[in-house]
Amino acid sequence: MIKKTVPVETAVGLILPHDITEIRADEFKGRAFKKGHVIRPEDIPHLKQLGKDRIYLLELGEDEIHENEAANLLASALCGTGVSPQGEPVEGKIAIYAARAGLLKINTGALYRFNLLGEVMCATLHNNTPVKKGEILAATRLIPLACKRKLIARAIGIAKIKDRIIRVVPFQKRRVGIVIVGNEVFHGRIQDAFAPILRKKIEQMGSEVIAIHFAPDDEKIIAKEIRESVNAGADLIITSGGMSVDPDDVTRLGIAMAGATKVVYGSPVLPGAMFLIGYLGAIPILGIPACAMFHKITILDLVLPRILIGERLTRPKIAQLGHGGLCRTCPTCHFPACPFGR
Repeated sequence: MIKKTVPVETAVGLILPHDITEIRADEFKGRAFKKGHVIRPEDIPHLKQLGKDRIYLLELGEDEIHENEAANLLASALCGTGVSPQGEPVEGKIAIYAARAGLLKINTGALYRFNLLGEVMCATLHNNTPVKKGEILAATRLIPLACKRKLIARAIGIAKIKDRIIRVVPFQKRRVGIVIVGNEVFHGRIQDAFAPILRKKIEQMGSEVIAIHFAPDDEKIIAKEIRESVNAGADLIITSGGMSVDPDDVTRLGIAMAGATKVVYGSPVLPGAMFLIGYLGAIPILGIPACAMFHKITILDLVLPRILIGERLTRPKIAQLGHGGLCRTCPTCHFPACPFGR
């Protein structure tokens, strides 16, 4: 790579080999001059104002690659299903967007190896973040102005791991049965507040509630209502309440009596430590503690998206939620654009 420089005053008529960025504090950051721009006399004061007293003359060898070409190649290699790069590189980088709604999946090990190369980079949102169609997920670029093509080939080889480094898995539409547990609701002592909360979260992710049943703190009736939901066609069961250590809280027993296996009780997430998940064959049963009625965001918001992409949650996967599993209960909630569950 041959790089020569000339004083900006003598650069009229020359072609810029890269974008030139302008930053004005609290006002603007963006491209002031685009790669390929032919420098005009009236550009000289602006370039000098940007601190450009000299301009590169760049000549690449056959084994070298410019940052813009590299960015396009890297972005294409990083993108799996449900994601795509959009537009041309700007200031040497190119952004990657969600082509559909779903759950963002990042191969963090491969991403680490990619970034370990040093001269290439990719920054992403966190793994397991629910995303909307059109949302920005990542950006990539070559850090120097140019590099050897063999380095880009190595980066592409890492990025093209099975399923690629970045993908969005669509949510499956589930038919959900809800079982509201508690003597106080069943006997009409208080009005149920759980069902509207659960319905909203379920419908926001494209699934539907097909049945809502109420049960007292009686494991036999809880089991009966779970089985009735399954018989009605539910392929996901959510129970609410009765998950604590009180003697009247027997929802766990009811879930077991309904035939659930692979039961995992307890999670390293606050709010949501007394969460339960089990399976009736292929049908997940989620036991949601009462905290979900008070807190806007809980363990449910971390596990429901993963259930809706068909992921099977085990004790090790639940245990991993402890890192980032403490909600900061911010006065204004911005989930999922926050550290919770990340």
